Amino acid sequence: MPLTDLTLDELRTYRPAVAEPDGFDAFWHRTLDEARVQAKPPRLEPVDSPITQLLIEDLTFSGFGGEPIRAWVTRPRTADRLPVVIEFIGYNGGRGIPGERLQWAAAGYVHILMDTRGQGSGWGTGGDTPDPHGSDGAVPGFMTRGIGSPDAYYYRRLFTDAVRLVDVTAELPFVDPARISVTGGSQGGGVTLAAAGLHPGVFAAMPDVPFLCHFRRSVELTPEHPFREIERYLAVHRDQVDGVFETLSYFDGVNFARRIQAPALFSVGLMDEIVLPSSVFAAYNRCGSPDKAIEVYTFNGHEGGQFEQWRRQTRWLAARL
Repeated sequence: MPLTDLTLDELRTYRPAVAEPDGFDAFWHRTLDEARVQAKPPRLEPVDSPITQLLIEDLTFSGFGGEPIRAWVTRPRTADRLPVVIEFIGYNGGRGIPGERLQWAAAGYVHILMDTRGQGSGWGTGGDTPDPHGSDGAVPGFMTRGIGSPDAYYYRRLFTDAVRLVDVTAELPFVDPARISVTGGSQGGGVTLAAAGLHPGVFAAMPDVPFLCHFRRSVELTPEHPFREIERYLAVHRDQVDGVFETLSYFDGVNFARRIQAPALFSVGLMDEIVLPSSVFAAYNRCGSPDKAIEVYTFNGHEGGQFEQWRRQTRWLAARL
């Protein structure tokens, strides 16, 4: 697989002009205020599992529209209030079955793995959260669902779910609310940027090979799906180009990164054909945090650093805790 984008020297200084609508902050304030008004108390229920050295619980909380969202909570057996890592999932994956992801809890954190509404059937072991909203005509996948307006777009709901999970996590009795970090790879990295950019209570953000950044360049140049869903849609709806990119500007990871003040550790694979390295650096170079770093995997694609990146995250996060 060849290098897919700019040289590393070019990437480190890459600061493109990414469209940001004048109403960006007002849109998100309104969206989150509505979701918080509609929220119901969360439910935390025990899980029957052969894993005995960690506690695993099933969390149901209110996301966008007050709708129920599921998450696994995995944590050490201690009475102490612990730091938390909330993890968001890659494109069309679900939270799976309890106990599949143990490393953060084994490292001494409360780990909360959020299910992704309407997804969970593309890989892994499934999801448990429906998305009850319909859509106008769309290309198969999630990238064009409701793309005709910011209010109807799929990622408005998913990003709101993520911010609401930070709200709920801060109220859990076994959590240190001052130490809530967020992470995820690919789509999960894009959700990480949104959660950290929208919620001032996030302690640290760790987006891996983050998807959903620099939409215009990504749609025009990325050779692989899922960005090609939008390309396919616009090839049919030829008169909607301006409106589509106006909608996407409310969800661009670059615009969320500008608002992040918490410490941030990114990662990027320079041979990535799914998320262009330039789109990652567009977000990283605009990230507002005074404490930020990026791990570069020169000969990796969208898999990035995998478990090695997790090891680097643990060292980086422990140094800040």
